[in-house]
Amino acid sequence: MLDIRNLYLSFHDHGETTEVLHGINLHMDAGERLGLVGESGSGKSVTALAVAGLVRRSRATISGEILFEGRDLLKCPREKLRAIQGKEIGMIFQEPMTSLNPLMKVGHQIEEVLRIHTDKSPAEMKALALEVMGKVGLPDPPTTYEKYPHQLSGGQRQRAMIAAAFIIDPKLLLADEPTTALDVTVQAQIIELLKRINVNRGIGLLFISHDLHVVRKLCTRVAVMHDGCIVETGLTEEIFHHPQEDYTKRLIAAIPTREKRKRANG
Repeated sequence: MLDIRNLYLSFHDHGETTEVLHGINLHMDAGERLGLVGESGSGKSVTALAVAGLVRRSRATISGEILFEGRDLLKCPREKLRAIQGKEIGMIFQEPMTSLNPLMKVGHQIEEVLRIHTDKSPAEMKALALEVMGKVGLPDPPTTYEKYPHQLSGGQRQRAMIAAAFIIDPKLLLADEPTTALDVTVQAQIIELLKRINVNRGIGLLFISHDLHVVRKLCTRVAVMHDGCIVETGLTEEIFHHPQEDYTKRLIAAIPTREKRKRANG
């Protein structure tokens, strides 16, 4: 479904050019749950933004190929790319408070992609929004529909973002650190929700995180990024039990374990 080939990306700022992706190669099959892991600044989020078409071309130079079902997104005319964004590729961001419009009711924001990509009536859109809100576990959907983002908890806002991303049944969901700002209990609920969406609807999931515990619970395959490069890929348990690259070994060795926590706490 997704095949990234030899992807280079540089940003331009005040006459300075900084290359942040150095020949990325990555593939995903339809319906797969792939974890993209690495330290902050490794290039994970930039890779997802490039796939989603959210990198401003005026401030960046991109080369290589991003093939989505055989179509090179880097060569797509802007109108075709807009048709793919949201409809076929959805994105969930880390902090929904910066992504949700504080002045718009939650239900209307969940419907937004339907207004852009379908000809459904307002009543049909609302009915579908309420249905999806129930599926993602938002309480009392008719009441929540009328609320504003600040009236929801952090976990509820993230559920609203997930509802907005998959309401139109995209083929691929890009999830950029969607559980980082949540407490452990809510984090576990969101992980199970994403897994259920993947299994029940066959939506592919590219899950970006620096938290290897979360990735291990959710993803079937892992790609490890370091300094703008993919250094290792493999099945999740193979990566965790038999890492090949020194960087991957260091990442896994740094994962807090029960024994390490006991020693740290005396």
